[in-house]
Amino acid sequence: MSEKNCFSKLNIGRVTSSSCNMAGAKKNSLPQALHKVIMVGSGGVGKSALTLQFMYDEFVEDYEPTKADSYRKKVVLDAEEVQIDILDTAGQEDYAAIRDNYFRSGEGFLCVFSITEEDSFQATQEFREQILRVKNDEHIPFLLVGNKADLTDRRKVSAEEAQQRANQWGVPYVETSAKTRANVDKVFFDLMREIRSRKLEDTKTTNGKGKDPGKRIKIKCSIL
Repeated sequence: MSEKNCFSKLNIGRVTSSSCNMAGAKKNSLPQALHKVIMVGSGGVGKSALTLQFMYDEFVEDYEPTKADSYRKKVVLDAEEVQIDILDTAGQEDYAAIRDNYFRSGEGFLCVFSITEEDSFQATQEFREQILRVKNDEHIPFLLVGNKADLTDRRKVSAEEAQQRANQWGVPYVETSAKTRANVDKVFFDLMREIRSRKLEDTKTTNGKGKDPGKRIKIKCSIL
């Protein structure tokens, strides 16, 4: 990406590193939109590799997080400067309450599996069901992501099979490679666009409440 980005990484509860130059910030400017993305999927499918590639343009092959990490970055989305907040879950949360809390905080989800692991693909069904249960919303912004697309000789999940599942869910399917950076930016930016569209729809719905001109006002009459 050519744009200059301001980013930070936070371990849940504390900031571990940051980089941000506020000298050029305009006074009295409107707050930037913040889009909250949750990375879900089985352990070892490359969620962290995708996140770190997007954040820092680096491929980290042997990153093994022991807990969820949160990242924040300024990006330019369709000529608008926004912030993306990424929660990279470890994929092995032991407590359902913690997992549900992660899901509840998200505005959009990248559900990642490895095209080299059939089990990770099957696990996406459970992640999808858990998210829908917590969010109680079948239209939540959601992308199905087949990672490790560079390992074509080890493919176990066909693109057709993954696309069929995405069609059943009514969501986009994209294949990525954290190693070659193929479609890494695409999945994050596409999801942010879906989140933005959803927010606009929700705003219109909220603003429209109580303004139905056809709605009749009931008047109670008392007979004396």
